[in-house]
Amino acid sequence: MQDCFDVRVYYEDTDAGGVVYHSNYLNFAERARTEMLRNLGFSQAELLAQDLAFVVRHIDIDYRYPAYLDDALIIKTHIKELKRASLVFSQSIYHQDGRLLSALLVKVACVKLAQKKPCAIPTNIIRKLTSGS
Repeated sequence: MQDCFDVRVYYEDTDAGGVVYHSNYLNFAERARTEMLRNLGFSQAELLAQDLAFVVRHIDIDYRYPAYLDDALIIKTHIKELKRASLVFSQSIYHQDGRLLSALLVKVACVKLAQKKPCAIPTNIIRKLTSGS
């Protein structure tokens, strides 16, 4: 399953020269992962109400080209690996012209918030993640 999320670069995303500040690529990727879950029928608010959260454990990011003020970006997200209590997302951030700007591998863990410990990803979420619907 692959999900796409569009974002526009705003002034607040850039440095004084109009170049996207490096940490904002992480924000764009986070939004894309959140929207992927939402498209599968899971909102962050619903997960929190169930005492669950997906927390970032590790990120590898390769910055290839910069994005600039007013650029339209496309973030493509797919699940590279799914385990009992974690998953790895592969994410690519593209300029609307098709140029790859940044590539990320993001490992997240499913956590029971009350205990602050990893837990198994609920079966209904695994089903949706593997079926893509």
